[in-house]
Amino acid sequence: MNSLVLEQIRKEKDMRYRGGLYHKTQVLLAYNSNRIEGSKLTEDQTRSIFETNTIGQENGELINTDDIIETANHFKAFDYMLDVAERPLSEIIIKEFHRILKSGTSDERLAWFKVGDYKLLANEVGGMDTTEPEKVSEAIKAVIDGYHAKQRIGLEDIISFHETFESIHPFQDGNGRVGRLVMFKECLKHDVMPFIIDAEHKAYYYRGLKEYRRDKAYLIDTCQSAQDRYQLYCEKLMPVKEKAKEDNLEL
Repeated sequence: MNSLVLEQIRKEKDMRYRGGLYHKTQVLLAYNSNRIEGSKLTEDQTRSIFETNTIGQENGELINTDDIIETANHFKAFDYMLDVAERPLSEIIIKEFHRILKSGTSDERLAWFKVGDYKLLANEVGGMDTTEPEKVSEAIKAVIDGYHAKQRIGLEDIISFHETFESIHPFQDGNGRVGRLVMFKECLKHDVMPFIIDAEHKAYYYRGLKEYRRDKAYLIDTCQSAQDRYQLYCEKLMPVKEKAKEDNLEL
């Protein structure tokens, strides 16, 4: 069964409808996912870029052009995600998310930074080691194969994949944003209520990732709380006849 949320978001995208679930999701997902990674853009500035392709300066602060580019790119990556939502997750899709997100940024001008491809240099996240560059491709293939081997994929499977993906940290930068787009895609594909990790819950989200292999509850609880918030958006913005069917989505 196709996700009713996916159907609604696609419909609104094709209609170029403003003020609905597609519009709200685009703004909130781009704002929060970029903010978690250090973007200084406000939610209002993010909304302005989406709605008018312009941006206003607030409080006299200088605006980093990469923040603007990556916000606009995130909107494009989300639209790509809608196009491939029902396809099996693959390295091609993951790398395309990264290519779209980082295209045109200052990182693209760095010889050692591979936009749309895996890292060349070792990196770490949260003070923890990640997978060595020469082992990334093998590690990603293994986690994708293990994920697809499951008979039925639910919320905890999607979260577990995300934690493993982030621990591999396959790209030089942009791993968190790619990983959260993958989670949203997989929720839509498997009829799981999707969710947006709020920037204000960044500390809980990071703690959940760090502690996951010792105690899964932190990250699962954070994602379930985010599901509850997105469920409220759906209840408010989806047609009544669609909301009645929404009980079929896993929470």
